[in-house]
Amino acid sequence: MPNINSQIRAHHQSLKKCRQCPQMTGPPVHGKGEVSPVMLIGQAPGSREIDIGHPFAWTAGKTLFQWLAHIGLNELQVREYVFMTAVCRCFPGKGKTGDRVPDRMEMKNCSKWLAAELNLVQPRLLILVGKLSISRVIPVKKLTEVIGQQYRVNYHGHICDAVPLPHPSGISTWYRTEPGKTLLENALQTIAQHSAWQQLCRSLPLEHS
Repeated sequence: MPNINSQIRAHHQSLKKCRQCPQMTGPPVHGKGEVSPVMLIGQAPGSREIDIGHPFAWTAGKTLFQWLAHIGLNELQVREYVFMTAVCRCFPGKGKTGDRVPDRMEMKNCSKWLAAELNLVQPRLLILVGKLSISRVIPVKKLTEVIGQQYRVNYHGHICDAVPLPHPSGISTWYRTEPGKTLLENALQTIAQHSAWQQLCRSLPLEHS
């Protein structure tokens, strides 16, 4: 997919210049960015991700990559072969009890970048990480109602499957206690059984297997 990958790189160059949301701190963060059957959509980067320059670069990332290693891909492999993106690409700043939740206009401003990526990448599976990411694709009131299930969705005009995951925050106890612990394992096994994830695992170079 050399032509599409070059389009993705051009897209990311444009994204890096975006300063549309005055309360957000950039520069915008994105993953490696090559065509993949799997797209992982997070919520928004933290301050550490802005400093380091790639998504899930700190404590939550360590937990997320442990989850995904459990079903076949370690951190380096996920960063290499999964298209990593987010609802918002800049740091929203601190709120009262953690990072501020991006407001509706900020999410709308950033949605054009995500819509363009869906159009370019054409993933067969979306992994939705965190309630904010999930709610942009699937109606959700409680995580217990959606984690552990697979959905057929139409997101920005792109039809594919979606599997929600809880946010791997270090301060969250949701995925460490029941029923969250079992629901998380169900969700990971659902991802592991999806043909798009299996395609990635089969395509790994021998030295990475």
